[in-house]
Amino acid sequence: MQNIHQITPKPLTFEIIENIIGNEMQLALSEESGQLIDRCRNYLDEKMKTQKDPIYGITTGFGSLCNKSIPTEDLSKLQSNLVMSHACGTGNEVDLQIIKLMMLLKVHALSLGKSAVQRVTVERIIDMYNNDIVPVVYELGSLGASGDLAPLAHLFLPLLGEGEVVMENQRISSAQMLEAKGWQPIELKSKEGLALLNGTQFMSAHAVMALLRAFKLQKLADIVGALSLDGYDGILSPFSDELHQIRPHPGQIETAKNIRTLLDGSEIISRPKKHVQDPYSFRCIPQVHGATKDSINYVANVVLTEINAVTDNPTVFPDEDLILSGGNFHGQPLALNLDYMAMALAEIGNISERRVAQLISGNRNLPEFLVANPGLNSGLMIPQYTAASIVNQNKQLCTPSSIDSIVSSNGQEDHVSMGANSATKLIRVVDNVERLLAIELINASQAIEFRRPDKTSPYLEEFLEAFREEVPFVKDDRVLYKDIDNAVMFIRYGQFE
Repeated sequence: MQNIHQITPKPLTFEIIENIIGNEMQLALSEESGQLIDRCRNYLDEKMKTQKDPIYGITTGFGSLCNKSIPTEDLSKLQSNLVMSHACGTGNEVDLQIIKLMMLLKVHALSLGKSAVQRVTVERIIDMYNNDIVPVVYELGSLGASGDLAPLAHLFLPLLGEGEVVMENQRISSAQMLEAKGWQPIELKSKEGLALLNGTQFMSAHAVMALLRAFKLQKLADIVGALSLDGYDGILSPFSDELHQIRPHPGQIETAKNIRTLLDGSEIISRPKKHVQDPYSFRCIPQVHGATKDSINYVANVVLTEINAVTDNPTVFPDEDLILSGGNFHGQPLALNLDYMAMALAEIGNISERRVAQLISGNRNLPEFLVANPGLNSGLMIPQYTAASIVNQNKQLCTPSSIDSIVSSNGQEDHVSMGANSATKLIRVVDNVERLLAIELINASQAIEFRRPDKTSPYLEEFLEAFREEVPFVKDDRVLYKDIDNAVMFIRYGQFE
């Protein structure tokens, strides 16, 4: 039996989304959601028969053109013109997995029955998703205010037979795709173009992807940090539960417990120490990693609210006989929090690079640059340079996009969130933190070898054994960029409990 996720009005969770992505599940519209969609669409169709007053975006133009009335016979053309005219994205192409996530999130939002779309429109998006037909979407163009207009326009051009898609690993025109599948272009009804383009699914999809990766990276940061602590011959007492219970930030308590658990049974950590303190990058792992955990959890709650919300405009309420024009498409809740999350994650990378610098310093009976014959060999000198470069870039990427606003639409849209830029640079920070932890892992694993015959904990020894299958010990100088790439892949695709 094929794996199918039923689209219902029930809230999405990160676990549900990860299950859909990880198991390559197909989507199906539940009858409950189908009825909600039909009811809202039928209500609007009936309303339009007697409506005399203008309704924004349905019988008027868009943005500053909201004072322009549109004749009834042109209402469908108005919506298709909206999609085509707003497809002004540029720059790098968005990752295909994020685009599919945009499609999933939009289908879920439309299925809540407040957007007045046709069922056939939603079903076509689902058909494209299920057939792995992915529209070409570009990173640049959204202000994150009237929704993600430009990227969502590119996402839905194929419904009209416009734009381009990736199908069977080939980039083709949407017209070719429709012909190959035997599908007709969707004829948009009143309001549908707005329902498709208004919304925060570009920002939200990036946010969800960043969070799914961050949940894993924060675990890896503790594992790699514990390995570095043992490699540096560090002290375990700063991780004692008593210390953290008197400053009871949840992430701090959790991190200290993680480190104690990870190092349980280590011969290295339990042996007597000549030194009485470690540098902050080791001693303050609970405080720094923990603060990032708390930040990520906060942002995750905001994002969960967003992906289960209706964010197009106007919004249709059949039961209340209301069509309300508001601002639920404004991306400020995401913009602020995605900037915040970028800063929180960057600190995981920042402290990681400092641990690398300590490990290669030649202190604590470790050879300089963690190689047996320094001088002839440069060993792990230059990976720290690479890490420093990445940390510097992260600092630039952490300049908040949300503090800026540029007026658009001739003054009608006079405050925008710039949340789309917050979202795309957050993904770059996630990529960079992954690289930084990979570099630290190479250094920490190398340091442990210089502690032999003493062993670290059974868990970390097993972890090291798996890692050594991808990145062997550096005995003499060799080309290292492949080691870094392999370490990144080990972190990205490895399964760690």
